[in-house]
Amino acid sequence: MSKSTLTHLLLPGESAWEFWTLSASNEATLTSSHLVERPSEIEKIPQGDLIFLFPVKAYTALPLQVPTNDASLFNDLAATHAERIGIRTDPFAGQLSDIFPISESAEHSVFLSVILRNPQPEDLPKKSPKAFDISPRSFEVEGNTLSLWRELGQWVFAFHQQGKLIYSQATSVIAPSPDADLLREIRIALIQLTMQSIPVTPDKAIIWSSDPNLSTAFLSETLTIKAQVSPRPAPTIPQQISKLLPADVRAARKQARKRRQIQIAIAALLFLYFAGIAYFSYDLWKVRSNTNEILTQANALAPQSETYAKHIAKWDELAHCIDASHNTIDILNRIARCIPPNSGLRLRTADISATEIKLQGEAPQPQAVNQFSLNLTKNNELLDFQWQTPEPKQSSRGWELIFTGTVESVTP
Repeated sequence: MSKSTLTHLLLPGESAWEFWTLSASNEATLTSSHLVERPSEIEKIPQGDLIFLFPVKAYTALPLQVPTNDASLFNDLAATHAERIGIRTDPFAGQLSDIFPISESAEHSVFLSVILRNPQPEDLPKKSPKAFDISPRSFEVEGNTLSLWRELGQWVFAFHQQGKLIYSQATSVIAPSPDADLLREIRIALIQLTMQSIPVTPDKAIIWSSDPNLSTAFLSETLTIKAQVSPRPAPTIPQQISKLLPADVRAARKQARKRRQIQIAIAALLFLYFAGIAYFSYDLWKVRSNTNEILTQANALAPQSETYAKHIAKWDELAHCIDASHNTIDILNRIARCIPPNSGLRLRTADISATEIKLQGEAPQPQAVNQFSLNLTKNNELLDFQWQTPEPKQSSRGWELIFTGTVESVTP
């Protein structure tokens, strides 16, 4: 990277998205604020390398204590713990998880696992960042500390143990100062961490706020720890940047295809331009020679162009097979998870295509069918389908169901 290339941090501020520019000595300076809801709405992005820091509400923090100090096992242990509590990342959406070691000994280790909620294009800036991380890791904190601040109007809090981030959580509290609702969420988080044997023992609390007159009495009296108000520190690049890397594979593929087509068009225009100059500049006796050479080159490129066109056509033809959202096994797995447990409901057939799902099954009681219908319509992973779930019909074997889910339009 060139020494003259500036590095910018984009992170959520107290009420707006903020750009901070790093100097040669890694000191950050606030360069602009943008009162928009999502990063994609920011029109002007500074030139240079961009590091995007996700807000606390964009991920789930899962600290974990494990009976090993073998770091090679941490990823598998974190994934198992997340699945056990019902958090499952989309394997086709990029690198949505990372782990950050906290402490280790011969008997056990403690680390923080961070899992991103699958970000949509509007949740990211228009310019592709060079790297990603989470906002609490950009603030330097000392000792065993509880820190509280507001991100885009909502209060968030984080626990640091020996200066290392061990937990963070966003809340729905939008009060101008910490109130009973915020304190209740903090105490619940402390109880949950204690039950998991996570060593969180804050001995002080820091409220980062632009209001120096913010009262800390309620916080100090409730948590019985010293509290103070100070401006939020300037962000820094974490010593070890995270491996988080969200990616919309389908969008990236289309963008790469469009870029290739533009490059081919520009190359063709440049080729014709210089060929025209050569045609009128060279002596007449050389025209025939140059024309033959150009035709030879064009003929040499023709098979490649034809092969490329066939490849694109075949790629478009197989789009439904390549696109992970149309994976038949994955769709059937989502449907199966909607079946009420211990209800006796079972599916006899499941016809699944790119545009329609037809389910036939039976259950001993109509309540199971109705609950299955409700689960299908509320499942976030099946929102692309419009469900027709008529009332079940009674038969000699129980209650029969015939459900149909259709997609209004499919864009490969």
